Amino acid sequence: MNEQTMAHEVERLRGVVLEALGDLKAQDVRTLDLRGKSPLMDLMVIATGTSDRHVKSLAGNVAREAKQAGFTVRGSEGEREGEWVLVDLDDIVVHVMLARVRDFYNLEKLWSTEVGDEASD
Repeated sequence: MNEQTMAHEVERLRGVVLEALGDLKAQDVRTLDLRGKSPLMDLMVIATGTSDRHVKSLAGNVAREAKQAGFTVRGSEGEREGEWVLVDLDDIVVHVMLARVRDFYNLEKLWSTEVGDEASD
């Protein structure tokens, strides 16, 4: 795959992820562009769920919709507890968390390595 095709596929996957989160009313959805900052992923999507059941449902919907759209789900972690579920979609990693967990770990700040970096949705 050439670079332009890969970039298009990442954006298509991003659309699938955002739609899957929106369908189940995820809160405070943010996308962090990590191209050039991390060799592990291009984008990180962070969303908040209102309960452990909501977090699990959001993450499950992301995985289901990504598979249905033809993308590979490399794995997920945290489903049992439901406070923080990570879904690895290879080029995009999705974190769905309870608000208190998200506030504590503050991934947006952790991954903002340059002055003035902003997370966007």
